[in-house]
Amino acid sequence: MLYQFARPLLFQADAEAAHNLSLAALRLMPIPALGSNCPVLAQTFAGLQFANPIGLAPGYDKNAEVPVEILRLGFGFTEVGTLTPLPQAGNPKPRLFRLVEDQAVINRMGFNNDGQQAAIDLLRNIPEQARIGPIGINIGANKDSADRVADYVIGVRNMEALADYLTVNISSPNTPGLRALQDKAALDDLLAQVMAARTRDTPVFLKVAPDLQPADIDDIVAVAMSRGIAALIVSNTTISRPALISRHKGETGGLSGAPLRDMAQQRVIDFRKASGGQLPLIGVGGITSAEDAYARIRAGASLVQIYSALVYQGPGLARKINKQLARLLKADGFSNIAEAIGVDG
Repeated sequence: MLYQFARPLLFQADAEAAHNLSLAALRLMPIPALGSNCPVLAQTFAGLQFANPIGLAPGYDKNAEVPVEILRLGFGFTEVGTLTPLPQAGNPKPRLFRLVEDQAVINRMGFNNDGQQAAIDLLRNIPEQARIGPIGINIGANKDSADRVADYVIGVRNMEALADYLTVNISSPNTPGLRALQDKAALDDLLAQVMAARTRDTPVFLKVAPDLQPADIDDIVAVAMSRGIAALIVSNTTISRPALISRHKGETGGLSGAPLRDMAQQRVIDFRKASGGQLPLIGVGGITSAEDAYARIRAGASLVQIYSALVYQGPGLARKINKQLARLLKADGFSNIAEAIGVDG
C-alpha cells in the first residue's frame, strides 16, 4: 500500500536513479521478515531447500548489496549479479527505460558492476543465520575480455564458495557477441570448462535467451544434460518487439515485463518437451501475478523469478504472490507445489 503512494515520486526520477534509490532504502530501512511458512510452497530443488518458489532475478542487486533484505521481503531465493571478474561501467546512460503503458522495461545496462572481489567482500560478511533462503550468484564475462570462457572459469573459482548456486549467463543481449556462446560447440566447450573448474558441488544453472529456434533448444538441452547442468533458467530478456505503445518502444536493449509473458511461457513448454522433463527449469519473464507463476509451474518450471513487475507493484509483490499461489495449489487439490510441476505438459 505504501508503495502506491511512493511510486509517483519514484517515477518522476530517471529509472536508473530510482533503482539506486530503492537499493539505498533497503540498506537503510529495518525490514521485518515476511517469509512464507506455508508447507504447500516448500520444496527441494538442486539439493537446496526453498521455502517458496518466488525468486528475485539478477539485475536488481547487481553487487550483492542487499540479498538478506530481499529474502526478508518474502522471496524464497535471490540471485545477485551479473558479476564479472573485473569492475566495468557498462553501457552509456540512459540505459534503463520504463514502458509504463506496457508494464514493461527495456534495459541495455551492459553488465555494469563493481566486480567480483567487491561482491566477495560483502557476501563473506553475511551471517549464516541471515541466509534464510538460497543466494545464487550470476556470473558473466567482461565486455573487453580477450577470452570470455576464461572469465566464466574465473567466476566459478571466485564465487563458488559463497554461492548456493551459480548461474552462467550467456544470454544477455547487451554484451556484443555474448549470445554466440549458446551455439552448440561453443556452449559445450564453455560448460565443460565451467564444470571442470569447480572444487565443490555448487549447483550450476544456465540462463538462456527466449529468442531461440527449435534446433537451438534441442542443442542447448543436449549439451546442458551431458555436462551436468543442474537447471536451465528460461529466459532472459528478448530483443524482439511485440506490439508496444510506450514512447520508449524504439529503445534498443532487452525487453522484459508483461509483453514477454507469452514468449517466456512457451519457452518453458519447449524446453520441458525437448528434455522429456528430465532437465529442471526455472521460469522467468513477464510474471506479474500468482496466476502467471502458477501457469509457469504447471508448464514445467519448479521455481520462478520476478523483477520488472516489482517496478510497477512494489516490494510486497513476492509475499502477495505466495499467498495467492498457496490458495491456487490447494484449490486444485495439491498438497505440495512439487505435485503441480509440469502437469499441463
